[in-house]
Amino acid sequence: MEKLQVLDKTFAVSIPAAQIQKEVSRVAAEINRDMQGKEPVFLPVLNGSFIFAADLLRQISLPCEVSFIKLASYQGTQTSGTIREVIGLNTDITGRHVVIVEDIIDSGLTMAHMIETLEKQNPASISVCSLLVKPSALKVQVPIHYHALDIPNDFIVGYGLDYNGFGRNTKDIYTLVES
Repeated sequence: MEKLQVLDKTFAVSIPAAQIQKEVSRVAAEINRDMQGKEPVFLPVLNGSFIFAADLLRQISLPCEVSFIKLASYQGTQTSGTIREVIGLNTDITGRHVVIVEDIIDSGLTMAHMIETLEKQNPASISVCSLLVKPSALKVQVPIHYHALDIPNDFIVGYGLDYNGFGRNTKDIYTLVES
């Protein structure tokens, strides 16, 4: 198994690039089908979703807009439990079909906060699209309309996900194996 050293932690490949790309294509096809005739606004959540969002959006054949939002809740390898908005939405979503593009949903707290915030702007609909979901880590139930893969409640890096800002720039996803 290929290893990756990120700062003081060691990770091993858990989801290879080919599997990620296959699932991203499947999710894009589902969105293209479900959003046919609509002009959605995609809201990738920075920083973690930027690679997933880029790969996903290149496969979206619909007329659409993209705007970014940045929320933060992680410190090191643990969620802080506190969500702070860093960069706000700068696109009017009133009456629009919104697709939130997230890298990973674990506790669900960040996504619940984002949905609640966006609903105040009266969109026509809000769909959640996440690369990864940790079902065993969910603390609140959130509607996840599209997702690529369910994963165990492990700490991961790669393909946009980081450990203290490092490790985002890999094609594969890696799971923590040593502290």
